[in-house]
Amino acid sequence: MANKFPAAGYAEAMSHYIPYGRQDITQEDIDAVVEVLRSDWITQGPAIEQFEQAVANYCGAKYAVAVSSATAALHIACLAAGLGQGDILWTSPNTFVASANCGLYCGAKVNFVDIDPHTYNLSVDELERKLAWAQKQGCLPKVVVPVHLAGQSCEMERIAALSQHYGFRIIEDASHAIGGRYQGQSIGSCQFSDLAVFSFHPVKIITTGEGGMVLTNQEHLYEKLVRLRSHGITRNTDLMQGESHGSWYYQQLELGFNYRMTDIQAALGASQLQRLDEFVERRWFLANRYNQLLQDLPLILPWQHPDTKSSWHLYVILLKLDKISKTHRQVFEELRKAEIGVNLHYVPVHSQPYYQQLGFSWGDFSQAETYYQEAISLPIYYGLTQEDQDRVVMTLQEILL
Repeated sequence: MANKFPAAGYAEAMSHYIPYGRQDITQEDIDAVVEVLRSDWITQGPAIEQFEQAVANYCGAKYAVAVSSATAALHIACLAAGLGQGDILWTSPNTFVASANCGLYCGAKVNFVDIDPHTYNLSVDELERKLAWAQKQGCLPKVVVPVHLAGQSCEMERIAALSQHYGFRIIEDASHAIGGRYQGQSIGSCQFSDLAVFSFHPVKIITTGEGGMVLTNQEHLYEKLVRLRSHGITRNTDLMQGESHGSWYYQQLELGFNYRMTDIQAALGASQLQRLDEFVERRWFLANRYNQLLQDLPLILPWQHPDTKSSWHLYVILLKLDKISKTHRQVFEELRKAEIGVNLHYVPVHSQPYYQQLGFSWGDFSQAETYYQEAISLPIYYGLTQEDQDRVVMTLQEILL
């Protein structure tokens, strides 16, 4: 495999920037947005409910609530789950900061569970060990947020069994994972969780520009989510205190937020959703092709748990640093210099200055830290051509060998 590509000079001859992720917008997407722009509703209109229903149907969940971002989705999911002052939220240190910040927004304390060295997701073995310890210390979490890194589901059945024993709520951070599957079911079905969150940022599987969604099978959570995304306000007379003053009347029942998605975004999302399986199929093709092309290089390639089918939001390699003569940083920066837009997902949350002020320090979660020192996310997206993928592989080969 090392001889598949020509020697030096290939990258220069083919030079143009290849990002790690990119949206794919068609004329059908544009037409859907234009149709809304020409309608009577560009926000708080029928496109929102249509998009919500389409995502819920795809995932097999009863309810879906569209919001302005996945961060907003995580925040109101935590509030709906009852997280508040003095409670505790646990999540993975190998995630974007929003997965932890959502707990702090609610006044809760945040802690982390180290990752599995094979999937890079939250380790269920470590979760089980830490729960037993926390029970003895009287500091069990009220909410656990498993993060489906790169689009591969965590071991949700095991986590759900632990939630039954220890009494915590589960919010799946499935920001990477729409279109993926776990035990044959669509991620987002909430079969093993209370709530699940998607992101529709442009580098994700489908996009609404910015945007997110919360799914649940529990009606009371759904009703609270709907209020929280719009200032805590209801027009449902059954929920009001006292009599309605008329058809114009509304009541604020709790402190909510303006986390609404627009109809413009929802129209784009609904159009993109029609191609979701096509997007994921293409990502699977590219991931399998990477697996073949990279197998002879000094790398650890992503491993897939047999219960999962990833949506392949990311394709993460780990460098075998003992087998190469360059540092992690050198490899990363040489790829960037060659116009390969690699990235690193993620800087461990507990190593961030803000979290170190809360008492965390380097050395607290060794698996996540080792991963961080070796990981690189290679370009993978629907529009990535085989020629560009060959260039990524060849450039990596030149750098490593």
